[in-house]
Amino acid sequence: MRIFLAGHNGMVGSAIHNVLQEKTDYKVVTRSRDELDLTNQNDVEKFLQSEKLDAVIIAAARVGGINANLTYPAEFIYENIQIQTNLIHSTHSANIQKLLFLGSSCIYPRTENQILKEKDLLSGSFEGTNEPYAIAKIAGIKMCESYNRQYCRDYRSVIPTNLYGPRDNFNLENGHVIPALMRRFHEAKIAKKNEVVVWGRGSVLREFMYVEDMADACLFILKLDKKSYTSKTEPTISHVNVGTGKDVTVRKLAEMLQKIVGFEGDIGFDESKPEGASKKLMDSNLLNSLGWAHKFDLESGLIKTYEWYKENQGFLRIC
Repeated sequence: MRIFLAGHNGMVGSAIHNVLQEKTDYKVVTRSRDELDLTNQNDVEKFLQSEKLDAVIIAAARVGGINANLTYPAEFIYENIQIQTNLIHSTHSANIQKLLFLGSSCIYPRTENQILKEKDLLSGSFEGTNEPYAIAKIAGIKMCESYNRQYCRDYRSVIPTNLYGPRDNFNLENGHVIPALMRRFHEAKIAKKNEVVVWGRGSVLREFMYVEDMADACLFILKLDKKSYTSKTEPTISHVNVGTGKDVTVRKLAEMLQKIVGFEGDIGFDESKPEGASKKLMDSNLLNSLGWAHKFDLESGLIKTYEWYKENQGFLRIC
C-alpha cells in the first residue's frame, strides 16, 4: 500500500512515519514543506494525481498552545482549512479511496464535568481560547463525511486527546503545556533557579497521551475493515476518539515533571493567566470496543520524552 503522509516532520507525523516504516506492506511517500506547499491547491492536486497512491494520512496542521491560539487566530483557521481542504478534495479528485484525517479534542463543547463522547460534537459552544482551530478541524471532519456520503469514499477521522512526546514543540511561548513546562523545569534546573511558574491555578484537568500510542491507533483505524468501522459509527458521527480515559490536574502534572527533570526549586502559579476549560476528558470506549488500547501511562511517557529532549536540544524547534 502506497500512503502519502502529510506532516511527516511533525510530532504526530514522525511517530506515524516510524510505525509505517516498520511494516513491510507499506510504502510511505513524504514531502517536506519546501517540496510541497499544502496550502497551494494546484500543487497538491498535481502531486496527488501523479503519485498513484492507495491512501492519504493528514497529520499536517498548524498547532500550538493557548498563547499561540490567542495570538494567531487568523493563521490557525486559514492555514488549517487550506491544508485539509486541499488534501481531502484532491485525494477525491485523484480517485484515492482511503484517507485518515487527524482532528483535535478542542472540537468538543466547553463543559465542566462531562466526559466527551463522539455524539457531543456541535452540541454546545467552544472554549474561547481555541475556537478558530476547533472550527477548522470540524470542517475537516465534516468534509470527510460529506465525501463518504456523496461519493462512497472511505475517509475516516480520529480525534486525539492532548499529545506529547519526541519532536514536540518546546517553544516557551507557543508550545503546549507538557513541552513548555518540561523545558522550563530543565532550564531552571541548569540555571539553579528557585521557582518555575505555571499558568493558571493548576486545578484544571487534562488527559494526555504519548504520541507513539496515537501513531499505533492511527494505523489500527486505517487498517480496520470498513464493515467493522461503519458498524460502530454513523454517517454524520463517523469520527473516533483516541485517548487514555484518564486525566490529571495541571498541578499534578507539574509535580510529575518537576520530579522527572530533577528541579529542586518551588512551583508557583500565575492565576492571572488563562488556563482553558476546567475538564477535557474524552470517552474512548468506541475505539476500545474495536479492539485497541493504549500502552504507555503518563509517567513512563514523560520519562521517554525527557530523555529525548535532553539528547536533542540542539535540533528542537524552540526559536
